[in-house]
Amino acid sequence: PGATPVASSGSPACPPASLAAFERLANVATKRAVEGSPIPIEAPIVRMSKAEIVRRGRELGVDFALTVSCYAADAEGRACGECDACRLRREGFAKAGLPDPTRYRGGH
Repeated sequence: PGATPVASSGSPACPPASLAAFERLANVATKRAVEGSPIPIEAPIVRMSKAEIVRRGRELGVDFALTVSCYAADAEGRACGECDACRLRREGFAKAGLPDPTRYRGGH
């Protein structure tokens, strides 16, 4: 029901067409599938917004303080706070009405 997720710079994170193509490939290129046990590719969050992902993660007990989305995290795992991934993550937490536990460099 949500929007197509966006990874960075406006590009889709995991478009459904890509997942379908990968599933088709897996089912013609693996012994298991060729022998009659197809491999389903499941991507439950592909149609969820960042806020929906954050809310669902919280319901499932995800410790988001242990995760990072930043493409430029430092050696200590601190996010830059400036890239598209950081911006989208921060917006997701804000729209979900939850505090963002991300460790950002420079207090972003």
